[in-house]
Amino acid sequence: MIFDLDGVLIDSETVWADVRREFALAHGGRWSPDTQRKMMGMSSQEWTTFMHEELGVPIEPEEIAAAVVHEMERRYRERLPLLPGSVDAVRRLADRWPLGLASSANRRLIDFVLREAGLAASFRATLSTEEVARGKPAPDVYLEVARHLGVAPEHCVGVEDSTNGLRALMAAGMHSVAVPNRDFPPDPDVVSSANVVISNLDELTPELVDGL
Repeated sequence: MIFDLDGVLIDSETVWADVRREFALAHGGRWSPDTQRKMMGMSSQEWTTFMHEELGVPIEPEEIAAAVVHEMERRYRERLPLLPGSVDAVRRLADRWPLGLASSANRRLIDFVLREAGLAASFRATLSTEEVARGKPAPDVYLEVARHLGVAPEHCVGVEDSTNGLRALMAAGMHSVAVPNRDFPPDPDVVSSANVVISNLDELTPELVDGL
């Protein structure tokens, strides 16, 4: 079992959008209604370059990443936005299968969230897209997590909320469980291609996974 983080375990996509938008506008950049959706799934190298080149933020990508991640962590320290049922779902499934995490969040944020949620010990492998060549929708991070787990991709089940995340799962040849993001809904045609669609993590049970 391989989980995404943002939008699956934590309700953080709006936090990312707020932090990036405020940073871009404060530094003379641009922002449009579909900007966050475009960046969902990108690695840190990709979204910071996007902000620099496409949004016109006149700061080097490395500096953008450092400032945005610092603000994300500050907000998480104030309130960690765990999604209902996320902790129970992880622990429930960890009793049956080895778990991995394939996230577009930076390594620093992944480690912080899992530690604060008390879930670090539940995952045998965790990877950020900043640690592979390409972000989602490329399959790189999912394939690398499967390699770390020692499991063939076709024997893995991934849980995703976004268009790019689901496309990455499918490109990796894995079974897919879609939990569509409420604030940034994935493309309907991508959702319809998922093996299973659920509305919340309370529905993610061993019996459901066995059915795949």
